[in-house]
Amino acid sequence: MKQIVLGSSSPFRKELLGKILSHFETCSPDIDETPRADESPSNLVKRLALEKAQAVATSYKNALIITSDQVSVIDGEINGKPGNYDNAFRQLKRCSGNTVTFLTSLCLYDAPTATYQLEVEPFCVHFRDLNDGQIDRYLRKESPFNCAGSFKSETLGIALFNKLEGNDPNALIGLPLIKLVTMLGKQGVQIP
Repeated sequence: MKQIVLGSSSPFRKELLGKILSHFETCSPDIDETPRADESPSNLVKRLALEKAQAVATSYKNALIITSDQVSVIDGEINGKPGNYDNAFRQLKRCSGNTVTFLTSLCLYDAPTATYQLEVEPFCVHFRDLNDGQIDRYLRKESPFNCAGSFKSETLGIALFNKLEGNDPNALIGLPLIKLVTMLGKQGVQIP
C-alpha cells in the first residue's frame, strides 16, 4: 500500500484526517499562495491545493498526497486570514447579519502517476447580527487570527451563527472528509 501524506501544517486538518486514518505522515508544502489577477475564489483554492500536492510529491515520490486550501468569500470578495485583532474585528463586523461562503478545495494526488482528483466543497455560514461588544468579547476569548473568516466554528465561534449549510461540516474546519473517503476508495484505500 502506498504511503499517505497530508500536505499541510494545519493542526486542524491533521486532527480531522486522524478521524478516518490512523497512519499518515505530514509535510508542510512551501508555495506562493498569492492570488492571480482575475482568479476566481474557486479556481484559487483548486490551484493552491494542486500546487501544494505537487510540492509535497517532490519529497514523497511513492505516496498518495492529501492537500486542501480554503477561502471565505463575502459578496464575491475573498477574506483572508486576519492576522491580528483589528483585521479580525473588521472581518466579523462585515460578516454580521450576512452569509459567508467557505470554499474548501481537496486534492488527492497519486505521486507515482502524477494523476489527481480535485474538487471544491462549498459551505455557507449565516451570521447573527453581532454588536461591537460581542465581536470584541469573542476575539479576546478565542484569538482566531490565523483562521479564515476570523472564527473557530469547532469552539466558541459557533455562537456567532444563525445557521450552517453544507454537505460536510468538516469542510468548514478545513478538510472535506466525506469527499476524501470517496476519493481514497477510488485509489483502493477502503475506510472503514
